[in-house]
Amino acid sequence: MVNASIITIGDELLIGQVIDTNSAYIAQELNKAGITVKRRVAVGDVPNDIQKALDEDSKHSEVILITGGLGPTSDDITKPLLCKYFNGRMIVNNDALKNVIYLFEKVFKKPVTEVNLKQAEVPDVCTVIQNKRGSAPGMWFEKDGKIFVSMPGVPNEMKGMMEEVIEKLKNKFELPVIIHKTLLTAGIGESMLAEVIKDFEAALPSHIKLAYLPNYGMVRLRLTTSGYDKTATEKEITSQFETLKMLAKEYLVTDEDEPLEKVVGKIISAKNKTMGTAESCTGGYIAHLITSHHGSSTYFKGSVVSYDDEIKKNVLNVSMQTLQTVVAVSEETVKEMLKGALNILKTDYAIAVSGIMGPDGGSTEKPVGTVWIAAGNENNHQTLKLNLRFDRMRNIQVTAITALNLLRKFILSEPFV
Repeated sequence: MVNASIITIGDELLIGQVIDTNSAYIAQELNKAGITVKRRVAVGDVPNDIQKALDEDSKHSEVILITGGLGPTSDDITKPLLCKYFNGRMIVNNDALKNVIYLFEKVFKKPVTEVNLKQAEVPDVCTVIQNKRGSAPGMWFEKDGKIFVSMPGVPNEMKGMMEEVIEKLKNKFELPVIIHKTLLTAGIGESMLAEVIKDFEAALPSHIKLAYLPNYGMVRLRLTTSGYDKTATEKEITSQFETLKMLAKEYLVTDEDEPLEKVVGKIISAKNKTMGTAESCTGGYIAHLITSHHGSSTYFKGSVVSYDDEIKKNVLNVSMQTLQTVVAVSEETVKEMLKGALNILKTDYAIAVSGIMGPDGGSTEKPVGTVWIAAGNENNHQTLKLNLRFDRMRNIQVTAITALNLLRKFILSEPFV
């Protein structure tokens, strides 16, 4: 088994100014290749801290991947530090130089400065990985049987290099296949689910790991194993996964590692139907989730973000009497919003939501976290009331997931035609 460590460099990561998405992407790509990520660490722009991270991670891993600190400014210290760490000297790489000149003269239409040209300088002890999406080249080092790869911190540039890095690692090591099987459940909590499958979990072979991944009222179950015989490994974990699916069938949403909105999209597409949303408290977040996936245009027509009551009344045709008597956060309102969305968007199904996300705006009768949801079609619908207790963003997220799941259950409960 080949282990890897990921080191991300930058003060901006430590103060929360920038969210580290690089580690997640790198870990996914390494895992697909059969390399296990053993450690992930973020360090600031401090030479001593970076060197300590390199020393420490090389004790645990055969592969150390580094991102960040390769820019042309004074706070980008990774390249000179690595040059010193591997006892090299800086030289100009001709291919990297050509790339820098091409980018600035042909693409950016700007003069090349001395600072820009320094991007082409690399330690003479590295193998250069050319940057097809930017000016800072990547660097591949080998020391004491360990491989160190430094890539830019800009996610798009890093991703452009990872394909080449993965191929080089595959050529360097004999790698096993790592297989994950994931299912998604709803309507049962983590502890209760654990009780349902406790005998299954106890009987699992030691080389097959079970993970519980709870999130927003849903729980994913993941089985993981690895081996050098792909066929035999796949057969064994598939057998265990089928057993797990049977045990969780009452709560099963999907037996693939995919988000709920994609599951809903597949169900609607299979019926050759369409959907839309009428969103108040979620502000278009449900539509955002749906349209984040390729192919959503085949079943998703659009959304009415009726954040203000005037939009509910003038666009969705929610009656003024309803808004004045039972107010916007009510079962009556979401039912009328649903009807209005179906009529305006001309869809087969729709979702409507209205609520109080907080931190202000609640009352004794309708405190912060009160949400009403409706899902259905022109002939029938289901409604649901939530009493959430989270912060504003999580209230929005939970509402969106719950609304999508309500629509999923509504569609599946329809008579088959």
